[in-house]
Amino acid sequence: MVKTDILIIGAGPTGLFAVFEAGLLKLKCHILDALPQAGGQLSELYPKKPIYDIPGFPEVLAGDLVDNLMEQIKQFEPGFTLGERAETIAKQEDGSFIVTSNKGKKFHASVVAIAGGLGSFEPRKPLIEDIEFYEDKGIKYFIKNPEKFRDKRVVIAGGGDSALDWSIFLSNVASEVTLIHRRNEFRGALDSVEKVQELKDLGKIRMITPAEVIGLNGAEHLESIDIEENGAHRNIPTDYFIPLFGLTPKLGPIGDWGLDIEKNAIKVNNALDYQTNIPGIFAIGDVNTYPGKLKLILCGFHEATLMCQAAYQIINPGKRYVLKYTTVSGVDGFDGTRKEAPKAVVKAIV
Repeated sequence: MVKTDILIIGAGPTGLFAVFEAGLLKLKCHILDALPQAGGQLSELYPKKPIYDIPGFPEVLAGDLVDNLMEQIKQFEPGFTLGERAETIAKQEDGSFIVTSNKGKKFHASVVAIAGGLGSFEPRKPLIEDIEFYEDKGIKYFIKNPEKFRDKRVVIAGGGDSALDWSIFLSNVASEVTLIHRRNEFRGALDSVEKVQELKDLGKIRMITPAEVIGLNGAEHLESIDIEENGAHRNIPTDYFIPLFGLTPKLGPIGDWGLDIEKNAIKVNNALDYQTNIPGIFAIGDVNTYPGKLKLILCGFHEATLMCQAAYQIINPGKRYVLKYTTVSGVDGFDGTRKEAPKAVVKAIV
């Protein structure tokens, strides 16, 4: 059983920043996320896309923002459980909660903060007959361990950043990489498109466009795929097929926790602390809703800050916390590090 002060469900930017704000209050956090890496949509959908409305950053790449947030919280030593989905929750007699993941792992926390963005993400699956049979038998929707594809034949389908970036990466891992897209044009970062073009010209990536995968073959494991290209059908032998068509957000099992739900979002008290109808459970970021709600990262940061102040009172009832600016108080990490402004020098001027 993982024990922590605050269990944060969701490792997107709002969940990550909540770790920092909790750390300032000496509260420990553990993060649970269904995706295999931290960053939420920023890492999974558009890591190389620029964001323009983060205060202090005229422009920052989504992936770089995640890296900066991870660096910012490092000194507070949060725990991470990735690749597991929050499944059930049980309130204890003392008001704390035990959350169980879909893999049976249990988390005991005084406060639960749901920061799941638009919910748990499920891959958008192509409409191909028998596709479920080949899942984990040659079909992968996420790439958790690239070494799994070492010296294997890989077919990637998709036209966005994920398809481009993984084609580039696996060109140095797999024995053969084929990129299939139903259009000739790709919607991705310009440098990624140019890199794929370069690798195609070098013979390290085989490109088939416009084309679609229409069939899967193999007795026990995927052995080949059928594609339709310009009205003609042909077969391509492969070891793995990776369709990267984005993710579908769903609230998932959290929707059965007895929370007030409105249009697939969790209703919260925005006049105070973003607490749900269940005391001790908060919802911050894109997963919540209230009058005037804006689904912006910077709004999630604000909500995370107020949530942590309320969580402190739940975890330390009756104890008064005096807010101090970090420019004055500095930042003490759980790892023994300290960040603080240089001390003023007292010296007479004669």
